[in-house]
Amino acid sequence: MIEYKNVSKIFKGGKVAVDDVSISFEKGEFVCFIGTSGSGKTTTMRLLNRMIEPTSGQILIDGVDIQTQDAVELRRKIGYVIQNIGLMPHMTIRENIVMVPKLLKWPEEKRNEIADRMIDLVELPREMLDRYPSQLSGGQQQRIGVVRALAADQDLILMDEPFGALDPITRESLQDLVKELQVKMGKTFVFVTHDMDEALKLANRILIMDDGKVIQFDTPTAILQNPANEFVENLLGEDRLMQAKQEETTVEQVMLKAAIAITPEKSISEGISLMRDKRVDTLLVVDGTGVLKGFVDVEDINRHRKTATSIGDILRTDVFYVKKDSYLRDTLQRILKRGLKYVPVVDETNRLVGIVTRSSLVDIVYDAVWGEEESTITNEESASGQEVV
Repeated sequence: MIEYKNVSKIFKGGKVAVDDVSISFEKGEFVCFIGTSGSGKTTTMRLLNRMIEPTSGQILIDGVDIQTQDAVELRRKIGYVIQNIGLMPHMTIRENIVMVPKLLKWPEEKRNEIADRMIDLVELPREMLDRYPSQLSGGQQQRIGVVRALAADQDLILMDEPFGALDPITRESLQDLVKELQVKMGKTFVFVTHDMDEALKLANRILIMDDGKVIQFDTPTAILQNPANEFVENLLGEDRLMQAKQEETTVEQVMLKAAIAITPEKSISEGISLMRDKRVDTLLVVDGTGVLKGFVDVEDINRHRKTATSIGDILRTDVFYVKKDSYLRDTLQRILKRGLKYVPVVDETNRLVGIVTRSSLVDIVYDAVWGEEESTITNEESASGQEVV
């Protein structure tokens, strides 16, 4: 367990970099520190391995105040990955990987076994162990930098914006690698980043800082759903907040309850009359208890009106529907991908309880982005949407 207890850091000249930080997190968590430039995130992390000493307060690792430990010995127990990788150019990849185990005086055979295992973890050929960093690509060097931090089997790994200078494809690949290794090996990762997407993807919990202070420390889901203040909202951005709103909104909250339905035993003429009366081109079909069975449209009726005697004779059962407790995000994707005008909504027993129309989703997205202002386009789509239900 790692605990910051009222930790502050004031540099010469009175600059407050870290201001009374009190947080704690457990072994095996992936914690991201994020904030704008100068927010104190990097300083807060570097206090953990005593690269920077606190002005006041305590930092405890497993209940032990790190100020009572030898700083060099402490750092050897903590893995560290920095943005420019930090591989020693005059050392081979093998020598770079086992640098800390060598300092810890591990036998050579054990060091070689570790080097083999580490390069296998990042799926690079073992012959690369005898090459020098300049002979590897930037992405390959970064992979070596990651596993070097794991080579001495430290429980705590610090990563200071390690992927900031990489291209997007390499960066995403390394994010996946780091998360996979963290879960597989059960290590505690403290990861500094300025990229909110990166933090949301990797972290179990996110520490948001501004001007040296803790603004919010919580899970990604909790931060998205309940940002602490306007600063956090701005850091997240409208797109992420809108997506989070969709993720937590269920279909039942946005569906229209006035679904127009007919039972299978009704005659074709009754179906035509209902369509004409309600000005729709499709009817949902339910049984006597309201369970959704399928649908018929005007083309079905026109094609079979001379031979069919009841709605049940021309019923199409390949109806696509969603459960009322499913998430709006999923429904939105399905409507768009399938080109559907509307989707029936059913309860846990498959009883028809409503519909979600394309126009109602347009309204939701519009309100989330632009608020309550009127829109001619939205009004027109809402009017046309009524024709299908």
